[in-house]
Amino acid sequence: MPKFESVDHLQQYRRQLQASRDPNQPQVLVCSGPGCLPMGSIEVAAAFREELETNGLKGKVLLKECGCQGLCARAVKVLIRPQEIAYQGVTAEDVPEIVEATLKNGQVVERLIYEHPVTHEKAAFKADIPFYKGQMPIVLRKLDLIDPKSLDDYLALGGYRALRKALTGMSPEDLIDAIEKSGLRGRGGGGFPTGRKWRICQEALSDVKYIICNGDEGDPGAFMDRAVMEGDPHAVLEGMIIGGYAIGAKQGYIYVRHEYPLAVTHLAKAIDQAREYGFLGKNILRSGFDFDIKISRGAGAFVCGEETALIASIEGYIGEPTPRPPYPAENGLFGFPTIINNVETWANVPEIINMGAEWFASIGTENSKGTKVFSLVGAVNQTGLVEVPMGTTLREIVFELGGGLRPDRQFKAVQTGGPSGGCIPEQFLDLPVDYDSLQSVGSIMGSGGMIVMDNTSCVVDVARYFISFLHDESCGKCTPCREGTKHLMHILDEIIAGRGEEGHLALMEELCATMASASICGLGMSAPNPVRSTIKYFHDEYMAHIRDKKCHALVCRPLLKYTIDPETCTGCLACVRECPVGAITGKKKLPQELDQELCVKCGLCYEACQFEAVKVE
Repeated sequence: MPKFESVDHLQQYRRQLQASRDPNQPQVLVCSGPGCLPMGSIEVAAAFREELETNGLKGKVLLKECGCQGLCARAVKVLIRPQEIAYQGVTAEDVPEIVEATLKNGQVVERLIYEHPVTHEKAAFKADIPFYKGQMPIVLRKLDLIDPKSLDDYLALGGYRALRKALTGMSPEDLIDAIEKSGLRGRGGGGFPTGRKWRICQEALSDVKYIICNGDEGDPGAFMDRAVMEGDPHAVLEGMIIGGYAIGAKQGYIYVRHEYPLAVTHLAKAIDQAREYGFLGKNILRSGFDFDIKISRGAGAFVCGEETALIASIEGYIGEPTPRPPYPAENGLFGFPTIINNVETWANVPEIINMGAEWFASIGTENSKGTKVFSLVGAVNQTGLVEVPMGTTLREIVFELGGGLRPDRQFKAVQTGGPSGGCIPEQFLDLPVDYDSLQSVGSIMGSGGMIVMDNTSCVVDVARYFISFLHDESCGKCTPCREGTKHLMHILDEIIAGRGEEGHLALMEELCATMASASICGLGMSAPNPVRSTIKYFHDEYMAHIRDKKCHALVCRPLLKYTIDPETCTGCLACVRECPVGAITGKKKLPQELDQELCVKCGLCYEACQFEAVKVE
């Protein structure tokens, strides 16, 4: 590996790399992202390796295990370049056919191409797939182009060009001006202007300053930062090095949650490579600037996504938040000024420096610039990672990129912002997704989780799930959060159990107001959002639980009633065999009877009946 002693050396090496690569060389890119790994991407890559060697194609066809290709619902995904053929649902058994048909004979394997879940229209090429058409990848741009373990791949696509530009042609003041003019806001949830945060830290009077990348992505269903750390780790490093130069820091930390071992592996390798090539360490590219990065692993505490709790964890203390001010930009890690941004924010920085602040500011809305990465999960047909310009509507994301819902289901709500976000009903589907718009309807952007719910979801149960999660993850330091989540959970349990009272709704709203105004950190302040938003937009559903003792989504078991229709029952005894408490009795080939006093409402009889004789209401 070369160690770049100058900018000219770097440029010369990059030109040699680019000249040595044939853009027409066949490539097989096997997705090894979060959605494909558990579906067998390692086995698929191994099968390609074996088939290429067997068919004499080793060295002629380039095989890469790349980052997330986005459409996680269709794992395992394989992209064939340069044709851009996108295969879906690939298994190791499909590999010989792909090699024979596509790589040797230039034919498309029709059964493995994309099919729209509603219209059933097919598309063989990535550019023709609706999931990708409405996207604008900036942060995700390189994930299906490079091997995340190869620094040469990153360099060949312009990697570390922004760092060269920053160190040789821009002052720290120029860099901060560019980030301010770009309008980049923190993608970790708070949406604080990144440039303003950098300026505060730069102006702080201290010889020691720190840079931190927050990779503690704890929202259920969220995997945006994980995908970037695993699929394009050098983009994160490059952004951090530029940030360190801008504020005068010499040391950076990447805080990664314990559940992301592959991200740690790829980041550690990238850090080693960056040191060997001279992008980290002393006198980087002979600029006189020193900077290095360490990895700090979290233990899985959700509260450590909050920046003061994260700092405490890095310092070796219990991850508990502290009151602000002072803010970390003035008094942070080890008592020194510290900049904390999340993975997506850092990955945007090199693109802003390369393309210009005006370019980035031209994307998005007036107060929310650029793009946003979302993990789209839940009841949509096409789950996965999407990156869209700020201001894209919820309808476009759910029904165009996400492919809508199953034909027999109706849209109910979309929950944004993780467990502390709000549930947004159908009436706001045309809402532009940006920081201010989401807050106006009682939700938040958060780090980018987006969970779609249909009519089989019960909002009371959903609110209870998120409040339970937040109660478990509360550090317990402040009373409003610790006791507030506990009491909200108890009241929701009462409503779900059929013991709800109308006064419970007013009591929960009072609790929510207290938590939002008195909690120490953002976790406690935003924890009421699931309850507040569901009471506001789904009041009738709460009242059905409280007044009528009914759960129309058929989710809350204590409110369900199972019966057997004597006109339909054939007396097959399938329900009798499944009932764990002997609540169903009757003779064979005669209608069965269900004792309501004994019934524990497990639903096994409902699932066992093949004649739809068991009814639930």
